[in-house]
Formats: sequence, C-alpha cells, structure tokens
Amino acid sequence: MTATLVIPQPILRQLTDVVGHPLETAGVLLAKVVIVDGEQVRLLAREYRPVVDTAYARREVDRLTIDSMGYVPALARAEELGAMAIWVHTHPGIGSSPQPSRHDVVVDSLLAETFRLRAGSDFYGALILSPTESGFCFTGHLDSEGRDPQRIDRIWAVGDRFSLILNAADQSGESLEMFDRNIRAFGSAVQNTLSNITVGIVGCGGTGSAVAEQLVRLGVRKFVLIDPDTLSQSNITRVIGSVASDVGRRKVDVMADHLEAVAPDSQCERVASMLTVNHAASRLLGCDVVFGCSDDNAGRLILSRLPTYLLTPVIDCGVLLSSDGTNQLTGIHGRVTTVAPGQACLLCRDRIDVARAAAELMTPEERRRLENEGYAPALGRIEPAVVTFTTLVGATAVSELLERLIGYGPEPRPTEVLLRCHDREISTNVASPRLRHYCHPEAGVLGRGVTEPFLDMAWPK
Repeated sequence: MTATLVIPQPILRQLTDVVGHPLETAGVLLAKVVIVDGEQVRLLAREYRPVVDTAYARREVDRLTIDSMGYVPALARAEELGAMAIWVHTHPGIGSSPQPSRHDVVVDSLLAETFRLRAGSDFYGALILSPTESGFCFTGHLDSEGRDPQRIDRIWAVGDRFSLILNAADQSGESLEMFDRNIRAFGSAVQNTLSNITVGIVGCGGTGSAVAEQLVRLGVRKFVLIDPDTLSQSNITRVIGSVASDVGRRKVDVMADHLEAVAPDSQCERVASMLTVNHAASRLLGCDVVFGCSDDNAGRLILSRLPTYLLTPVIDCGVLLSSDGTNQLTGIHGRVTTVAPGQACLLCRDRIDVARAAAELMTPEERRRLENEGYAPALGRIEPAVVTFTTLVGATAVSELLERLIGYGPEPRPTEVLLRCHDREISTNVASPRLRHYCHPEAGVLGRGVTEPFLDMAWPK
C-alpha cells in the first residue's frame, strides 16, 4: 500500500516558510484520509496549525519541547473537520537529514495515542521536514491502531505549480536513459515526477488519444482511462493508435493496448463507462491529475468538483469546428482550462452548458416525456472533428501540465488557453472563484474528500 500526502498551495507556502526557520519548529497538519481500493491512501491536507511561540518550553537547533496546549487546539479542530492529525517538525539547516532521531521515535510513541483519541481518528501521522536549495525534503509515516506503521511515500503539491517530493528514505531509482532528450530540456526531477504520477483521461477519442500518446512518450506509466463507447469507422481518422481492425472494440481497450505497446511497463486501468456513473467517477480517486477530453457537459460537472473535494487538478479540453451550409470551415476554436485547488471551477468560468448537462443525465423515458411537453433542451448534434485540431488541443493540454511542473512560462500563470486557429491567434486568461461557490476557498470544502453522496452530487440511478 502506498501513501500520498496531497498539499494545496497555501499550505505548501506555510510549510516552506516553517522549514526555513533556523530553530526546530513544529505544528499539526490536518488531513482527510481517503483509502483507494485498499491499495492506496491519500491524505488530503486541509489546514496547518503551527505551534504558537508561547507553547515552546524549549526550542533549539536540534531539539524542542512544547506544552500540550501547543497541539491540543489543533486536535480539536481535526475532530471538527473529521480529519486526522499529523505531527510536523523540522530539522533545520541546509544539508540536515529528515531521518527521525531516537528522540523523535520516543516522541511519536508518546503522541500517537493522544492524537488519535483527541482527533477522533483511527490514524496518526508524523512528518519531518528539512530544507533544501529548492524547497524541502521529508520523511514521514502513518500509524493506525492494530497495524504496522506505514511510510508516507510521496508529497504531491498542487496549485499554480505542481511538484512531487518522494520520501527521502526512498533510495530506489530507475534508469532514465531513454528520456535523455527530455532531461536535457527540463531535468531529471521533472522526469521522475512524470514517471511517478497517475493520470486520469476521461474521453478516449481524438483529443484523449493525443493526450495519452504524448504522456506515455514523456514517461507517464500509470493511467486510468474512462470512456463508454466503442470505436466507430469515423473514429479511426482521429484516434491515435487505432487501426481498421479496431472498429467495434471498446475505446478504452484500443487506447490501453496502444499505450502498453509503446511502453510495456505501463499500467492502464480500463473503465468502459460514462463518468456520470458513481463507480466510474470513483476510479479517479487515486489520480494525481485528470485530463477532461470529452464533450460531455454532465461529465464536466463531475470533473469540475475534483480539484475542490479531492485536491486533484483537472486539465479540461474543448474543440469546436464551425462550418457553413456548404461544408466550408468558418471557425476553428480550441480551449484548455486548468483547474487547480482553490481556483475557479468550470462552472464559475461558464464552461459547462448546464441545461445540456441536465438533458444528458435524463433517462430516455424522462427525455421523451419532457420533449412532448416542450421543456427538454436539445442535445448537441454531431460536430465536425479533424485530427489536426484535436491533436493541437491535446498537445496544448499536455504543455499546460509540463508548464506547471517546469515553470517555464510567464507569471502570473494563466489558467486558460484559447486557440483561434482560423485567425492564427492564441490568448490566455485567469478567472477567480465566485464568492460562496463550492470552489471558493472560503466555502470550507477544499480537501473535504469522499462524501456521501460522492462529491455532494445527485447521481443517476
């Protein structure tokens, strides 16, 4: 079982500030526990509560002692949030080791039961941070009553930038020789991140196949693929990796087989379902980032909530070709919208047709009844689609992931890219969450985790 601590940008800033202090510093990180298939634990950081200065009885470069009131209020807050509490402290100084000392081990044994009891959680965690030139390194573990301690394997930090930090005790390394040209462009740290993240792709058609093709060649090896459809003859003109003999096969199988042919060590979970089915959407729980590559408005309602509830960034794609009555192209539009935790969701950006989403969620019987009454909104017709433009948008989406890992672009970083190919124009923009909307940080939903119903949504039966 692997454990990932997911940290949104505001908390990352707090921890980065803390680790730079010349004396040992401590606090309590409150996190929601999400268990994925019994094989993975994701800890969604919700708040960081530093120990106040008056609670330190002793504070030195290599040791600290605190009064219990330094952490008890944080444990009460953890219980209020339904979260677990992680004891965090630093080993100051560039070059210092985050490995636990004998004293740290004793402190853990003393705190574990109190933290579990006061927070009302089955779990206790500990995290040690040490500064590096570029941020911090860490070790950490997760304890639950009756089980052996489990290492916190990785920290996935998400916000304006994305970064993956592996546990300093992880000495395993794989050969990156085949990615030499990538590494010359953006370094081994980014390449290691690509090799260690899990990517969800919703929609395995033209845009989704272009995204998947580039990701697997960049080094991504773990995928969750979601699409309900089978490959049609007209799909072959756009779906990268498909051939004529694939007609009639499930799109998720066509894509997965192609990815595994390119990289035999790839792991592809195949979900042949609409995203609007609860069990399909829940397959994204273990993903680090999700690409939305479907024109399904109802599915976008679900994707729009992932960054808020699960701290999972979403990169959503849209392609629209317009033509006149003589089949002459009049407009070629592409859109790539990146939604990270705390940023404006797709609803706030008006990127979802809510009426059409409602129609997509109706049963055929409901739809016929409302059509007879004159109330049902029309579903979209079959739109033009050309591999050149779906591939362009897919490449733009993958570039947005790379930009957030590498940071090569201007700041402030835009969260949407708009392509108007017919005018040879590209523009960008930034949007803010609407006040009192669920995606607004002040709504208190950030990192809430698995709810009942899932994502606080009404799911069709």
